[in-house]
Amino acid sequence: MENITQFLAAVPDPESDVVVLRCADPLHFDPSVLNRLSIEKEPAEIDEVVCRVLEDIARRLDVLQQGRSESDFAVMLRPARRIHTVAGHIGLTEVSVAAEHVIKCLEQMDGIALEATLARLERGFDIAVSEVWNYREL
Repeated sequence: MENITQFLAAVPDPESDVVVLRCADPLHFDPSVLNRLSIEKEPAEIDEVVCRVLEDIARRLDVLQQGRSESDFAVMLRPARRIHTVAGHIGLTEVSVAAEHVIKCLEQMDGIALEATLARLERGFDIAVSEVWNYREL
């Protein structure tokens, strides 16, 4: 399977040598998981489950950020694996895939790739929180 990321036109900053690339890929969210939960559980229970999972991911992202600041790859593996697992439980496909890529970077001890992949995981989580609640309101 070929993985191609499309970027919009680069935005050069005349004051800097840095070129900002804007990724045009949409967030991958699987609503079928929340649909299944809505059949099995009451709305208050669904809110509780979703909140618990999102809080769990947020706590583990904090551990990943702390591990990154201390360059402690070993301490980062467990929370990355947990994020990969629980994100899939509420349909956060992009977050789960990004966490899997973080795990690969940690296993390969590739600090440069880890920085980029961890940033992608954090962005994906930020967007996912909004997407989950927007979907629930529908």
